[in-house]
Amino acid sequence: MDPNTYKEAAIRYYVDDLAAALIPGSRLSNILKDLELAKQISENSKSFFQKKGLLALLAYSNKEISYPAFSKAAEIEQSERRLIAENIALEEKARHKLEEEARYAKLKILQEQEEAKRRAFENAPRNIAKAKQFQLREKYGLSYFIEKTDFVKLMDILRRVDKGVRLSEEEVVWLSTEHDESYTGYFTEELKEGFHKNEAKFYRTEFEKTKDPWFAVNASSHYRKCNKSRTAESLLFSIDVHSLKNRKLKSALFTTHGGVKRDLEKWDEALNFGMQAHELTPQDFRPCTLVGAVYIETGHYDLGQTWYKKAVERGYSEKSVDDELRGIFMRAEKSKKQALRVYLLSVDPDRYSWTNKK
Repeated sequence: MDPNTYKEAAIRYYVDDLAAALIPGSRLSNILKDLELAKQISENSKSFFQKKGLLALLAYSNKEISYPAFSKAAEIEQSERRLIAENIALEEKARHKLEEEARYAKLKILQEQEEAKRRAFENAPRNIAKAKQFQLREKYGLSYFIEKTDFVKLMDILRRVDKGVRLSEEEVVWLSTEHDESYTGYFTEELKEGFHKNEAKFYRTEFEKTKDPWFAVNASSHYRKCNKSRTAESLLFSIDVHSLKNRKLKSALFTTHGGVKRDLEKWDEALNFGMQAHELTPQDFRPCTLVGAVYIETGHYDLGQTWYKKAVERGYSEKSVDDELRGIFMRAEKSKKQALRVYLLSVDPDRYSWTNKK
């Protein structure tokens, strides 16, 4: 019998609600097959009908009732089975729902208990202090291991920087001190930014109180180092440089303003300020480094090197020149970086071998 035949037989004998009737080879489907073939139904099969409550089939297989009579009785039996099955399913669904609600309630209680423990843990004074310490360390890029002997001093510095308090020169030196190759000091980029922000604020306040342009020069220098060149630009615009008499001061203002223009990639203005500063103080290396940097960043490498040589002749160290070139190289976009690499290696492959390192 194919599957459709089994299904037709199950429907004809009102047992299509029983899964076994539709499964080839099952006891019930084999009995139905015998009924279809008008074979004698065994006593074991009749006992099976009795056990399963298929009384109409039992009576029909015993030839006690006709098929029409069987049909009416079997249909009633099937309706009762389906009603019972529906009730069982509803009861099972209700039981599962109650179990799920109980599990959810238990889970909620456990979650509330865990949350209460977490809040108690976090609200403990000692843990609040630890959390604040960790947040402060993360903010200033110091979430890695800190030497036990340095911890108290470093955390005090971080708290003061975060509150806008200036650091002493000794503290800056301590932060920058390298202990070994794997440890390069605690003066992270984030901490440097906080330090320069505080310094810029201090010098700007002093400038606003005293109107002494030297304070503006210092403020501008620190603004540049905490990525606030536009703030430095607006500060410097407030000073009438041409009315000043002190050539060194005018040169310093032109130089720092040129540096700001360089940060903002206003190359022509940066060069103009650098040249004016150099005319005022021709023996000062600072204007030379500004002009050299602008020429290097704009791809005029020979001119840049010429001005850096002038800076060295006026007291700037070759190491400082290399540090500046390294900084320019690291910040450059890919194509400009490659061009600068080729140039520097052509000048001195040993001195500038670092351009090949990742």
